[in-house]
Amino acid sequence: MVIRITMPRSNTQVSNKRTKEGQSQTDAPLPKWAEDEIKSVQFGEPEILTRSGYILAVYEGVYRIDLQVYEALSDGRTIIEGLDVPKNLKISDFLKGFIYEFKIKMFKGELSSKLVELLKSMYNLDMNAIYKFELEDLQLMDVESDIQASPGTDEDED
Repeated sequence: MVIRITMPRSNTQVSNKRTKEGQSQTDAPLPKWAEDEIKSVQFGEPEILTRSGYILAVYEGVYRIDLQVYEALSDGRTIIEGLDVPKNLKISDFLKGFIYEFKIKMFKGELSSKLVELLKSMYNLDMNAIYKFELEDLQLMDVESDIQASPGTDEDED
């Protein structure tokens, strides 16, 4: 199992504190214990989210997609990268740039307070959990028919 860490984009600049060796702390590798904790994080029961948005990228070979959603997730993100797609959905039929309603399973794995503090102090990352996302279902929205309502049908004209 491969775990990808996806973090919401921050509006603040990451500071580049310098260590004695002149290496930026943001460039320093994670300690082994921190890597081990991240790799072995335990995810809880999924929360099912319904969001509308559109597909940014389709990765057919690995059955993943990137999404832009209109309503932010609880952590503030509006872009979900590397969303796992179940094999029963025909990924080759997915259309980039078209509006869909997505049903998404969001799994959350809490990090220890020791790791949260390390990420904050060494890397200026305010992160207390890792999220994993799976697509449960999607439905293409029929936006065109909503726009094409005939403006010439005023009921006031007699």
